[in-house]
Amino acid sequence: MKKVNQIEMCRCLTTLGLILALLLGFSLGADAQNAATLLDKAAAQYTQSNGIKAVFTLQTSGAGGGDRMEGTIQMRDDKFRLDLPGTITWFDGQTQWSYVEHNEEVNVTTPTAEELPFTNPALLLRTYKKGFTAVYKGESTAANGKMAYDIELTPKKKSDLTKVVLQLEKNSGLPTRMVVSAKNGTNSTVQISQLQTNQNQPDRFFVFNEADYPDAEVVDLR
Repeated sequence: MKKVNQIEMCRCLTTLGLILALLLGFSLGADAQNAATLLDKAAAQYTQSNGIKAVFTLQTSGAGGGDRMEGTIQMRDDKFRLDLPGTITWFDGQTQWSYVEHNEEVNVTTPTAEELPFTNPALLLRTYKKGFTAVYKGESTAANGKMAYDIELTPKKKSDLTKVVLQLEKNSGLPTRMVVSAKNGTNSTVQISQLQTNQNQPDRFFVFNEADYPDAEVVDLR
């Protein structure tokens, strides 16, 4: 896989991990002004979710133009499968396979400890405190006219990301918008249209199966 594709995929996974941290079914009430409490509850909810599936739209914009894509991510424990146009990524908790359709190639890697929080949304839920400062910013009006809470995450150390702004609908607790700003001037906006829990996919679902892609060239980069 080309490096630029890997960077975009990591950014997508990071964005999804953060948004899913606030999307897993807990209510916003008296603790709404404690962003860390919200995220801690989300991590606990994910652990109890028995696997999730999310359908999303990711839109990027920057000096070089913009792009829009739709995709699906399925997660259970430390495992995930991410489906994007022309690419599929599997991660079984240790090994990652990235399939690129246009050149029938699968890159096999083992993410490092530094890379894992940005390639594994589940791990990001549990480690956000080490990397981000979460601040409740107040209330605003969402695009649908409903009241929303605003939460801002900023990296504690030097990062490609400058900030993440979450807008969460006040009544439902669901995000209406999430914008991730990067140092290169790129903004990424995520909207999740569907979320299902209790998916309980088997372990093999998160592993690349060569029999399903007989023409693919497997490139082992470990």
